[in-house]
Amino acid sequence: MIEIGSVLVHEDVVKENFVCNLKKCKGACCLEGDSGAPLNHDELAILDEIYPKVKPFMTAKGIRTIEENGTYVTDFEGDYTTPCVDTNKECAYVTWENGITKCAIEKAYEYGVINWKKPISCHLYPIRITKYPEFDVLNYDRWNICSPACAFGNELKVHVHEFLKEPLIRKYGPDWYRELEEAVNDIKP
Repeated sequence: MIEIGSVLVHEDVVKENFVCNLKKCKGACCLEGDSGAPLNHDELAILDEIYPKVKPFMTAKGIRTIEENGTYVTDFEGDYTTPCVDTNKECAYVTWENGITKCAIEKAYEYGVINWKKPISCHLYPIRITKYPEFDVLNYDRWNICSPACAFGNELKVHVHEFLKEPLIRKYGPDWYRELEEAVNDIKP
């Protein structure tokens, strides 16, 4: 583990390669899993607030799911997540573009309708955060549907933390990310 402030970073985050390859996976991470995307407590009010502006970018079945269940739900472990259209399948915020899943929240952001890109767990994937009272632990989540991203990352020689520079800075700030880069440079052979 690499310790940066009150964050422990698993070495796989800085050693393994990863670059999303949407042409190959078609955004399967937004369609599969045991529940929706994990949400932080502070993101719940944001989802409630932005929903009317995101709604025009959503599919009819996504809108129906939100209208029936709310902008977020509690999963089987008691954690907040995005709602799923079908049990444990497609996220309600999924939209489609040329056969590839896109996030309706992110589309609204790209069009300048809202100023929040998407839930941090989505932005940080394949990093998953485990929160403890005194610190966070960042782990690299391996999922077979992401094998094209692993292959593409290997081809381009881009590490997970490099691919996720923007969301890591969004979550922990530029100074924290600079410290991470310095720590990574110190451990390189």
